[in-house]
Amino acid sequence: MVNGSGSRGRGGASRRGGPARAASKGRPRPAPKTPRRAEPTPPPEPREFRLGAVPGATPGKWIGVWRERLPHVALELREIAVATQRDALGDVDAALVRLPLAASDDVHVIELYEELPVVVTATESHLLAADELTLADLAGEIVIVPADDVLHTEVPDAVAPAFAPPADTAEAIATVAAGVGVVIVPMSLARAHQRRDVDYRVLADGPRSTVALAWLRENTTDDVETFVGIVRGRTARSSR
Repeated sequence: MVNGSGSRGRGGASRRGGPARAASKGRPRPAPKTPRRAEPTPPPEPREFRLGAVPGATPGKWIGVWRERLPHVALELREIAVATQRDALGDVDAALVRLPLAASDDVHVIELYEELPVVVTATESHLLAADELTLADLAGEIVIVPADDVLHTEVPDAVAPAFAPPADTAEAIATVAAGVGVVIVPMSLARAHQRRDVDYRVLADGPRSTVALAWLRENTTDDVETFVGIVRGRTARSSR
């Protein structure tokens, strides 16, 4: 009985297992799925960002950051005149302007920095003996006011020039270089028109010039917002 029971067990196992294994081996295996390749992201279309800047404004560091972050967006720098800076906003995406700017509800304005006023004079002038000057030091001096003056400084006891106002700051400084009078300008303009025959000193109690970023509200775009972030020191990953 023991041998018969074992024989059936072995035989049964062989009969049950054999065909099952054979069927398993004969089944075709499904072909491995080929992973889909992601569609390449099309490069952004080239475009242009127009930045206006009044004379003396220094956007160089911001332009450098812009070109690193948005190499596909060309930045065109346009010089605009202070006298017409409000109207110029219609021709650019944003602009560096000098305050005050004509008040308007349709313009965004962000103050950026202030510039010290300086007195530009000929290198032989006695005024250069001081490290800095005050308005009182200019009493009796010929103060030249060019047509593009941005500070509108009132100097008590100054002497009015006997000639017509120069057309611009460059011409005024050239007149000063000839030994006639002084001119008061923001420091950046004195540096922009630096000459060997003139020098300047800070005017401690003179009016400062505020440089600001301005743009029309209707022209607010992603590129404008990006430039605002750059001038405010945001990193590329910072939220707006």
